[in-house]
Amino acid sequence: MEHQKPIIFFDGVCNLCNGAINFIIDRDKKGHFKFAPLQSNVAKNYVSQQIINNTDSIILWKADQLYSKSTAALKIARHLDGAWKGLYVLIIIPKFIRDFVYDIIAKKRYKWFGKRDSCRMPTKDIKNRFLEMD
Repeated sequence: MEHQKPIIFFDGVCNLCNGAINFIIDRDKKGHFKFAPLQSNVAKNYVSQQIINNTDSIILWKADQLYSKSTAALKIARHLDGAWKGLYVLIIIPKFIRDFVYDIIAKKRYKWFGKRDSCRMPTKDIKNRFLEMD
């Protein structure tokens, strides 16, 4: 694929997900990550439609591999500025336990944090971090 930087795919209509993307952008000063909503055509080029339709997770595409749920979150944290990279030590917790907690939050995210009518539109200063959003 043409993009070599890791790509974070997120639910573009989820307020929690959009907040998480803002959090990542603020702590990724080196621009390590690119971003695209799961609802975009870009996502369809990297992630199978079956995964897109059946996910309650952010998805990290890195070096032709897909990571989801807690593994994606921890791999993302590993590249953030400051103490956030220290969260990666939680990778030692068995995946089924990490994902159990992740799934509880993901299933309730619309109820607890709300939902948007459309995907976020990036501001001018971060537009280059978002892949084409058709």
